[in-house]
Amino acid sequence: MPNDEDNRPAAKMTRPSVWRAYSYAWITLGFFIISIVGHWVFGWFAYLDEQSALGQPVDVSGYLIEMSRDTLENWQSEFLQLLWQVGGLAFLLFVGSPQSKESTDRMEAKIDALLALVDPKKGQEAIRELDRQYDGRHTDEPHAHRK
Repeated sequence: MPNDEDNRPAAKMTRPSVWRAYSYAWITLGFFIISIVGHWVFGWFAYLDEQSALGQPVDVSGYLIEMSRDTLENWQSEFLQLLWQVGGLAFLLFVGSPQSKESTDRMEAKIDALLALVDPKKGQEAIRELDRQYDGRHTDEPHAHRK
Protein backbone atom coordinates (compact mmCIF):
# COMPACT_ATOMS: atom_id res chain seq x y z
CA MET A 1 0.00 0.00 0.00
CA PRO A 2 1.54 3.37 -1.03
CA ASN A 3 2.32 5.88 1.64
CA ASP A 4 0.57 9.29 1.46
CA GLU A 5 3.92 10.95 2.08
CA ASP A 6 5.24 9.55 -1.19
CA ASN A 7 2.55 11.38 -3.20
CA ARG A 8 3.14 14.79 -1.64
CA PRO A 9 5.13 17.40 -3.58
CA ALA A 10 8.53 18.25 -2.18
CA ALA A 11 8.37 20.99 0.40
CA LYS A 12 9.47 24.34 -0.96
CA MET A 13 12.54 25.89 0.60
CA THR A 14 11.32 29.23 1.86
CA ARG A 15 13.44 31.99 3.21
CA PRO A 16 12.59 33.19 6.68
CA SER A 17 10.64 36.42 6.88
CA VAL A 18 12.48 39.70 7.33
CA TRP A 19 11.12 39.85 10.87
CA ARG A 20 12.50 36.44 11.75
CA ALA A 21 15.76 36.77 9.83
CA TYR A 22 16.64 40.06 11.50
CA SER A 23 14.85 39.59 14.83
CA TYR A 24 17.90 40.62 16.87
CA ALA A 25 18.18 43.86 14.89
CA TRP A 26 14.44 44.56 15.27
CA ILE A 27 14.56 43.98 19.03
CA THR A 28 17.64 46.20 19.32
CA LEU A 29 15.93 48.90 17.24
CA GLY A 30 12.85 48.66 19.49
CA PHE A 31 14.99 49.07 22.63
CA PHE A 32 16.78 51.99 21.01
CA ILE A 33 13.53 53.76 20.08
CA ILE A 34 12.01 53.19 23.53
CA SER A 35 15.15 54.45 25.26
CA ILE A 36 15.62 57.53 23.06
CA VAL A 37 11.95 58.50 23.34
CA GLY A 38 12.10 57.97 27.11
CA HIS A 39 15.28 60.03 27.32
CA TRP A 40 13.70 62.97 25.51
CA VAL A 41 10.33 62.74 27.35
CA PHE A 42 11.87 62.58 30.82
CA GLY A 43 14.37 65.23 29.74
CA TRP A 44 11.41 67.47 28.92
CA PHE A 45 9.96 67.03 32.42
CA ALA A 46 13.37 67.68 33.97
CA TYR A 47 13.76 70.80 31.82
CA LEU A 48 10.31 72.05 32.89
CA ASP A 49 11.22 71.55 36.56
CA GLU A 50 14.56 73.30 36.09
CA GLN A 51 13.01 76.27 34.32
CA SER A 52 10.28 76.48 36.97
CA ALA A 53 12.83 76.38 39.81
CA LEU A 54 14.82 79.17 38.14
CA GLY A 55 11.72 81.22 37.39
CA GLN A 56 12.55 81.18 33.69
CA PRO A 57 10.08 80.78 30.84
CA VAL A 58 9.99 77.45 29.03
CA ASP A 59 11.85 77.79 25.74
CA VAL A 60 11.67 74.89 23.28
CA SER A 61 14.90 75.91 21.56
CA GLY A 62 16.70 75.84 24.93
CA TYR A 63 15.30 72.37 25.57
CA LEU A 64 16.39 71.12 22.13
CA ILE A 65 19.92 72.43 22.64
CA GLU A 66 20.20 70.93 26.14
CA MET A 67 18.79 67.54 25.12
CA SER A 68 20.89 67.39 21.96
CA ARG A 69 23.98 68.05 24.04
CA ASP A 70 23.01 65.39 26.61
CA THR A 71 22.19 62.86 23.89
CA LEU A 72 25.49 63.49 22.12
CA GLU A 73 27.41 63.12 25.40
CA ASN A 74 25.69 59.79 26.05
CA TRP A 75 26.48 58.58 22.54
CA GLN A 76 30.10 59.61 22.88
CA SER A 77 30.60 57.97 26.23
CA GLU A 78 28.60 54.79 25.62
CA PHE A 79 27.71 54.06 22.02
CA LEU A 80 30.88 55.21 20.29
CA GLN A 81 33.07 53.61 22.94
CA LEU A 82 31.26 50.29 22.59
CA LEU A 83 31.22 50.61 18.82
CA TRP A 84 34.97 51.08 18.76
CA GLN A 85 35.62 48.28 21.22
CA VAL A 86 33.49 45.75 19.36
CA GLY A 87 33.62 47.02 15.78
CA GLY A 88 37.22 48.16 15.92
CA LEU A 89 38.41 44.91 17.46
CA ALA A 90 36.47 42.88 14.90
CA PHE A 91 37.99 44.97 12.10
CA LEU A 92 41.52 44.59 13.46
CA LEU A 93 41.04 40.84 13.83
CA PHE A 94 39.76 40.74 10.26
CA VAL A 95 42.74 42.59 8.80
CA GLY A 96 45.18 40.64 10.96
CA SER A 97 46.60 43.35 13.19
CA PRO A 98 49.58 42.03 15.19
CA GLN A 99 48.02 43.48 18.34
CA SER A 100 44.86 41.44 17.77
CA LYS A 101 46.56 38.09 17.30
CA GLU A 102 47.50 35.81 20.11
CA SER A 103 51.13 34.88 19.92
CA THR A 104 51.41 31.25 18.91
CA ASP A 105 55.20 31.42 18.68
CA ARG A 106 55.55 31.06 22.45
CA MET A 107 53.11 28.15 22.55
CA GLU A 108 54.87 26.46 19.64
CA ALA A 109 58.24 26.85 21.36
CA LYS A 110 56.85 25.30 24.55
CA ILE A 111 55.40 22.34 22.67
CA ASP A 112 58.68 21.85 20.81
CA ALA A 113 60.53 21.88 24.13
CA LEU A 114 58.11 19.38 25.65
CA LEU A 115 58.41 17.06 22.66
CA ALA A 116 62.20 17.23 22.93
CA LEU A 117 62.06 16.47 26.68
CA VAL A 118 59.65 13.55 26.42
CA ASP A 119 61.48 11.74 23.65
CA PRO A 120 64.31 13.69 22.02
CA LYS A 121 64.61 11.54 18.91
CA LYS A 122 60.89 11.10 18.18
CA GLY A 123 60.18 14.69 19.30
CA GLN A 124 62.61 16.12 16.72
CA GLU A 125 61.15 13.84 14.05
CA ALA A 126 57.61 15.01 14.90
CA ILE A 127 58.69 18.66 14.79
CA ARG A 128 60.39 18.18 11.39
CA GLU A 129 57.31 16.38 10.01
CA LEU A 130 54.96 19.14 11.22
CA ASP A 131 57.23 21.83 9.78
CA ARG A 132 57.24 19.95 6.46
CA GLN A 133 53.44 19.61 6.46
CA TYR A 134 52.89 23.26 7.30
CA ASP A 135 55.82 24.52 5.24
CA GLY A 136 57.21 26.10 8.41
CA ARG A 137 54.10 28.23 8.90
CA HIS A 138 52.24 27.30 12.07
CA THR A 139 49.14 29.38 11.26
CA ASP A 140 48.21 27.73 7.96
CA GLU A 141 46.10 24.67 7.36
CA PRO A 142 48.21 21.58 6.62
CA HIS A 143 49.36 21.58 3.00
CA ALA A 144 47.55 24.88 2.27
CA HIS A 145 50.65 26.11 0.45
CA ARG A 146 50.27 23.29 -2.10
CA LYS A 147 46.69 24.06 -3.14
